[in-house]
Amino acid sequence: MGNGSRDDIVERSETLPFSEQDLNEDIPSTRKMPRRRLRDLNIVQNTNSEEVSTEQQTVVGSLSVPDTLDEPVEFQTENGGTRRGRGRTLLTDLYNLNSADRVKVTRNSHGQPVGQEARLLAGYLGIIARNANMLPINYESWHNMPDSNKNQALSNIKERFALEVSDAYIKKALGKKWRDNKSILKKEYFKKPISLEEKLQNVPPGMLRYQWEDAVRFWNSKKGEDRERVGTSSRQKQKFTHTAGSRSFACVAQATEASSGQKVGRLQLFDITHRKKDGTPMTPDAAEIMEKLKDKKAEYEATALTDSSVNFEDTDNRIINEVLGPERYGRVRFQGSGVNPTQYFGFTSHQYMPSGSQSQAEVQRLKDQIVQIQASTDEQISQLRAEVAAREAEAAAREAEQNRKYNELQLQLQSMMTMFQQFQNPPS
Repeated sequence: MGNGSRDDIVERSETLPFSEQDLNEDIPSTRKMPRRRLRDLNIVQNTNSEEVSTEQQTVVGSLSVPDTLDEPVEFQTENGGTRRGRGRTLLTDLYNLNSADRVKVTRNSHGQPVGQEARLLAGYLGIIARNANMLPINYESWHNMPDSNKNQALSNIKERFALEVSDAYIKKALGKKWRDNKSILKKEYFKKPISLEEKLQNVPPGMLRYQWEDAVRFWNSKKGEDRERVGTSSRQKQKFTHTAGSRSFACVAQATEASSGQKVGRLQLFDITHRKKDGTPMTPDAAEIMEKLKDKKAEYEATALTDSSVNFEDTDNRIINEVLGPERYGRVRFQGSGVNPTQYFGFTSHQYMPSGSQSQAEVQRLKDQIVQIQASTDEQISQLRAEVAAREAEAAAREAEQNRKYNELQLQLQSMMTMFQQFQNPPS
C-alpha cells in the first residue's frame, strides 16, 4: 500500500475533490442514538486557542448541513426489503459552536472519557477517522500512518473539545475508528463477487480514487490475504459481544453509579453490558459465563461465613481470573480501552497475568505468526524474483531477435551493394 510522503498525499488529494456530505456519512446502524443538544453539555471557553481557519473547518464538516444529529434513513436489505437505521452522524450543533467555545470532556480515575460529552467526542472521532484527506486509508496499519497526519487530526479535535483525556488516548481511539472504517469499506465494496478491475473502479463515496486503488491492491495481495486470515482467526475466538452500543464501559459504569449511588464492580458491569433489552443474556456463551461467575461468587460468599480472612475488596478480580483465566497483556476485561493491568490492579497485577506456561504459549503463538508472515514474505520475494528473471529473459530474447534482423539487413545491404557495383562495372 502507499507509504508516500505527506506532501505527495496532500498534492494528490487536492486534485481529487469530494463532497463534505460524503465525508460525514456514518456507518449504518440499527441502534438509534438519542438526540443531543449542546445546551445539555458542558461548554467552556478556550482562552489559548486561535481562530479555526475556514479551510480546516471545511475539511471535516459543513456549517450548512441539515439541522439534525442522527437522520433516520432506510437501507436496502439483501432480500430486497428495507430496514430503518441511523443515517449520517452530522453533529450540526457542534459545527455551529462559537469558535471560542469548546465541549469539555471529563475523565474518570482511569483516564477514560465519561458522560454525554464522551459520546459526542466518539461520534466526532468517527467523522475524523473517515476523512480521506486527513487520515488516508492507503496505509497498511495505523502504525504506518505519519505522525503529521495524526497530529493534524488531534489539533482539529482540540478546536472543538476541551479534553481532560490524554493525547495518547485520543490517538489510540482514532486508530480504532480508522481501522473500523477500513473494515466496513472492505466488507461493503471489496468483498463483492466482482472482478479486480471492477473493484478498483468501485470507489466508495467520499473516498479518493488513488487511496482506494492502493487499498484494493493490498487487500488482493498475498500479504493482505495472510493478514486477513490472522485477523479472522483472532475474531473467531471472541465468544460474545457487549450490548452497550455506542456507550463505552466507562460511561455505563458512571451512569449506573450515578443512579444507584454505589460503585459498580467488574462482575456487575459485565452483567449489565451483556444482556439484551428484555434482560436475557446476549448469547448462550455469555449466559454460561454469567452462570459460572454467579456460582463462583456464591462459593466466596459461603466461605466468608466461616472464614473471616476472606478479602471482599478483591473478590471480583479473583472470580473473573478463575472463571475466564488471566488477563491478556495490556488489557483489563470489562474496562474498555485505555486501562492496563498495572494501572488497574497496582502492584498485585502479577496475580492476574498469565503464568509461565501460558506466557510461553503466547510467545509460541507469536513466533508461529512471525514464521507465517516470514514465509509469506519469502514467497512474495521469490515470486518477484521470478517475474524479474522472466522479464530479463524476455528482454534478452527481444534483443537477440533485433540483432538477428539487423544482421539480415546488413547482409541484404551488402548484397545489394555488390550487385550495384557489378552493374556499374560490367565484365569486358
